[in-house]
Amino acid sequence: MTTPEFACVGSIIIDDIVYPDGRTDMAVLGGGGTHTAAGMVAVSVRPALLACLGTDVPPEITARLERDFDMRYATRLNMPQIRAWQVFEWNGRRTEIFRVDDYLRFLVEPTPDTIPATVRDVSAVTVLRGADEFLRFCDVFPNAEILWEPDQHFMVPENRKALVAALPRAAVVSPNLLEAGQVYGENDPAALVRRLLADGANVVALRLGEAGSLVGRRGVSDLIHIPVVPVKQVVDVTGAGNTYCGAFLVGWHQTHDLRTAGCYGAVAASFTVEQVGVLDTSIIPDFQRARDERLAWALAQ
Repeated sequence: MTTPEFACVGSIIIDDIVYPDGRTDMAVLGGGGTHTAAGMVAVSVRPALLACLGTDVPPEITARLERDFDMRYATRLNMPQIRAWQVFEWNGRRTEIFRVDDYLRFLVEPTPDTIPATVRDVSAVTVLRGADEFLRFCDVFPNAEILWEPDQHFMVPENRKALVAALPRAAVVSPNLLEAGQVYGENDPAALVRRLLADGANVVALRLGEAGSLVGRRGVSDLIHIPVVPVKQVVDVTGAGNTYCGAFLVGWHQTHDLRTAGCYGAVAASFTVEQVGVLDTSIIPDFQRARDERLAWALAQ
């Protein structure tokens, strides 16, 4: 079998969304790995999705996954798919409540030792895990550029030493502002990027939510601010950061230009927030034209 060029390590979750006014969207495709892979699709890449699939995934979601991603290497589990209530409050707060009793395997698998040999020669891969697992994946993908998105539960002050030890192994590290701030006790984006670089990071893409992102590279003093691409209406911000990471890695791998990679990420994220759930480019009229227009705008800023 032909080895895919790009891959994403993460999770697939079925979301049942409850809005503040009582409206619901049931059986919505979600999960960090899925959002990240969709970011790659937005910039014309079909990645392998290294995640777990259970026995009761709705047929329409199975069809969507097979259409957009290379699912040959997904881990098949003989148990119900991880599913969660996503309850939104008026102030934007989101509460996640898992609806199945046994869900841990979907969050921690596939493990590095279970990755098939046929996919270990990918050129670039995103890994959404803590430091220990990330380092093990570095050994599994020895020839790949790896974007490490540290798991949010890992990003706490007591894990700073482990974070610093792992940073040099990543081609790119991309935490969000809150996560990086918790580790370093800072809230200034420029200071955080510089501290990550000083601690061994090669490239940092710090995600700032509504303020865009701030990117920097080891040995280069100037940091680059990437603005948010404006959209008419924000519908759902869930997964926008993951989507950014997937598109950023494609841009970085193809160009090794910080601004271009950051703009790839910003453009993919802009389409994500206009939809509920994982970005589906097939429902956007003339998507490639719209994407290229947004990319041109972002690069001109």
